[in-house]
Amino acid sequence: MEYMSQEGYNKLLEELRQLERVELPKVKDAIAEARDKGDLSENFEYHAAKREQSKLLSKIRFMQNILKYARVIDKSRLSGNEVGLLSKVEFTNISTNARMTYTIVSPHEVNLREGKISIKSPIGQAMLKKQVGDIVEVQAPAGTMKLRIENIELS
Repeated sequence: MEYMSQEGYNKLLEELRQLERVELPKVKDAIAEARDKGDLSENFEYHAAKREQSKLLSKIRFMQNILKYARVIDKSRLSGNEVGLLSKVEFTNISTNARMTYTIVSPHEVNLREGKISIKSPIGQAMLKKQVGDIVEVQAPAGTMKLRIENIELS
């Protein structure tokens, strides 16, 4: 079971529909077109289209599985007192004094440009169930970081 926001669920559902209704028919058309060119044993276009179809069907099955077991979080039942899924966390890196703000989301909603990091990331894991003022240590490839939680709000 995977918990996610309504926004993340809707986005994933929309992407799945795009793959099923637009991308898959394109690939099927490419296979049919390549098949019409004759000998399939030496037909590069046919084999490339079949590989693309296989990858696409695999991605579709994966997304269907995620959606099948997804549980949308009821934001009204969340508390803004501690870090959890859908928490927008402002924190300071104690060694560099740099301030950052990230929203903790499910692994399927991650988008660094939008400031969304996974609850399963090192930072997400370290901050889970922590409160404002807590200092957490995060193991990163560059070494250990100490982060102080400055603010928590629900996104």
